[in-house]
Amino acid sequence: MRGRDWLRAAGCAALAVGVIAPAARKRLRLPPLATSLLAWQLPLTTARLLPPGRLRAAATYAAQMWAYYVHYDMPDDRPGALERRVRVDYPIAIDRLFGAGEVPTVRLQRALARGERLRAHDYLLTFAHWAWFVVPHGTVAYTLWRHPERFRRTAVGVAACFDLGLVGYWALPTAPPWWASRIGKLPPVRRTMAAVGERLWGRLWQPLYHSVEGNPYAAMPSLHFGTSVVAARALAEIGPGHAAIGWGYAGVLGFALVYLGEHYVVDLVAGALCAEVAWRLARKVVPDEDRSVSGDLRSNGRVPATAVGKLLPSSPPASAAR
Repeated sequence: MRGRDWLRAAGCAALAVGVIAPAARKRLRLPPLATSLLAWQLPLTTARLLPPGRLRAAATYAAQMWAYYVHYDMPDDRPGALERRVRVDYPIAIDRLFGAGEVPTVRLQRALARGERLRAHDYLLTFAHWAWFVVPHGTVAYTLWRHPERFRRTAVGVAACFDLGLVGYWALPTAPPWWASRIGKLPPVRRTMAAVGERLWGRLWQPLYHSVEGNPYAAMPSLHFGTSVVAARALAEIGPGHAAIGWGYAGVLGFALVYLGEHYVVDLVAGALCAEVAWRLARKVVPDEDRSVSGDLRSNGRVPATAVGKLLPSSPPASAAR
């Protein structure tokens, strides 16, 4: 094998290790630092290994989100140690200021909920919450498909918002309202999303929920809200209709998160601040894109050599792949 063949083989091995090792970190007893190094090399290796085009763009973003999820979930590797660090009181105190003496979640549920009975708005707001699993990533995918000149800024903004949230999840693990109610720190708060899930999915609900739950104390900041705000900012740059969809969803989601008992208002404020920092960073790192590259991406998924640097990090020349 020639030198470049060895490099390519090593890159493929790094991709496999970056996916498998973090997923099996508990069984392998990997320390956090080793897990971080293996996870964060994945998007960098992906960007270097694949040729320019939509495949590399999508794969690099997916690799970044895998690295995020690993670090989102890692604090819960030792549940006992994490629970001892969980903060419960400070968001309640701040939200009572927002709610004129009453936590807004409690106030909303008192006004709109009817005991254990589920009403139409409970389902609608729960569906808005569940839609979040699609909206930020769907916005990134949409720009790659229909507005490739805006893809890199959108991807950087969404990814940066996710990564900024990790700082809060590691440094300041915070319990959501439903958990604070469970331990007696708040009046009864119904976790409406769980009630709707059990009603719709039956026995499948618990396995479905636990497959995506991850860290149960990742409430501060609210990345549900923050990444939706970044998506709205990205859509607003496309046009007024897109802006209405993006901001409309972010507003509905923000209300849903508080009413459903998933987040405090202060969590949303912190999420919005993360979104603002992430979007400013994206605008600074990725200036207005050269629209001339969009036709190349739409036609065959590749860009001319002179435009490669304007989309994604540079990759080895085509000869290196042989």
